Amino acid sequence: MGPPVRFCAENRRKAVSYTLVILEKKVAGLNDEALGRFVLRARKAVGLRGQVNVLVTSSASMRSLNLRFRRQNKATDVLSFPSTSSISKSGEAAKLAGEVAISADIALKNSFQFGHPPAEEIKVLALHGILHLAGFDHERDNGEMARKEAKLRRELRLPTALTERVTHDRTHPAHRPSTNPRSTAQAKTSRRTA
Repeated sequence: MGPPVRFCAENRRKAVSYTLVILEKKVAGLNDEALGRFVLRARKAVGLRGQVNVLVTSSASMRSLNLRFRRQNKATDVLSFPSTSSISKSGEAAKLAGEVAISADIALKNSFQFGHPPAEEIKVLALHGILHLAGFDHERDNGEMARKEAKLRRELRLPTALTERVTHDRTHPAHRPSTNPRSTAQAKTSRRTA
């Protein structure tokens, strides 16, 4: 299976230098251009080459994606879909690093819980997804992703990183990502929510 969508034309979208952002669900203080600029900065900070597409959607859509690609019938905050390759209009291989889907509903809930604006929470989730696209795996890397995420969070002036929250949440169920995150279309998730 490939990534969930090749973000279709009927959705609102805006390309920002190697980034395609679709805000299916509005988030206070955030627009597609601002998120596109952040994703570009985060992608560069991570050292990830290639285009990153981002979809901000509802928990119902995230549940559907999670069921389809991970066989888990629950909404989740962020899913990453690493790309193996894609074809550009000219027929040449285009460099697509992957796609990230984010639940605006869960981001809003988390923003209230952690005391920061919803737009900042979307950025925290986008950074987490981008790290997964770059091959990081907080379930198997002995804290490497958590350290990298914390460092980047400070550089990008974001609130508490997602892996820092998960480390302190003993009730968090671990996900089991694929063994090769760069060459599979299996979605990755950082956190599950009922």
